[in-house]
Amino acid sequence: MKSLICGSLAFDNIMSFTGRFSDAILADQVHKINVSFLVPSMRREFGGCAGNIAYNLKLLGGDPLIMATIGQDGAPYRDHLTQLDIAQQSIRTVDDSFTGQAFITTDADGNQITAFHPGAMSFSHLNKVAEVGKVAIGIVAPDGRDGMLQHAKDCAELDIPFIFDPGQGLPMFNGDELKAFIDQATYVAVNDYEAELLTSRTGLTLAEIGARVTALIVTRGENGAEIFTGGETLAIPSVKVDKVIDPTGCGDAFRAGILYGLTNDLDWATTGRLASLMGAIKIASQGPQNHAPSRSEIEAQFEQAFGYRF
Repeated sequence: MKSLICGSLAFDNIMSFTGRFSDAILADQVHKINVSFLVPSMRREFGGCAGNIAYNLKLLGGDPLIMATIGQDGAPYRDHLTQLDIAQQSIRTVDDSFTGQAFITTDADGNQITAFHPGAMSFSHLNKVAEVGKVAIGIVAPDGRDGMLQHAKDCAELDIPFIFDPGQGLPMFNGDELKAFIDQATYVAVNDYEAELLTSRTGLTLAEIGARVTALIVTRGENGAEIFTGGETLAIPSVKVDKVIDPTGCGDAFRAGILYGLTNDLDWATTGRLASLMGAIKIASQGPQNHAPSRSEIEAQFEQAFGYRF
């Protein structure tokens, strides 16, 4: 069953500065800052929430359909998706824009300076859910502001159950807009920081938000996750990893597990545990789309972690 993934496609340009930002930035001169950092190492990763979610869902054997916008430089991403056998018919190319791109520089202390260019994401509202055909479920993930509003409205009007996943896009919306998203959605998925911001802006408690949807999923990093559903709260444990390498894209991997569970009629406990495992598999690998376990390997890791097969 197809899962419609509305969200961003982006390139992540990741650079390492061997020094410390604090040695180059003078606290009393920040009002006229003009600095340059030599970055000996650089890598470019395929990213964006829609791309990351689709990648992980494909690993599980799901059928992701990405609805997103890319720019004139998007051919390498299309080639990447072709190699993964992920459908592209709902990806629009905006010829006079660049694909969304993050430029991330990390210093020796782990501090980061990031610049993000949305580019073609700003035109995501041009994509229409009604044009994608039959889908079992959708997710409205971080994207252009107008696109997120449009796609949530479209899914609700077409009776497509969907997950509202505001992510880093949450600050773009006021309390009334967020309440509208919640009331349109079937499920809401946020991390613990986003949960605090969501309750602050809407004035609703987590229990009240959970009562408005079929399920509210709150991830809490190494402390696992909570699923508010049917008046109950399920505690989902995290899956331990030998070494934490890179958290980038872990939330997207988690959401892929949720989508798989929902489209395959898994119970909430199993769905949450699978999502937790997918996040753990991702965190042990550099970059959001470089881990590549087989379906059988995922099944074996799930059984090892939880004592049964999904």
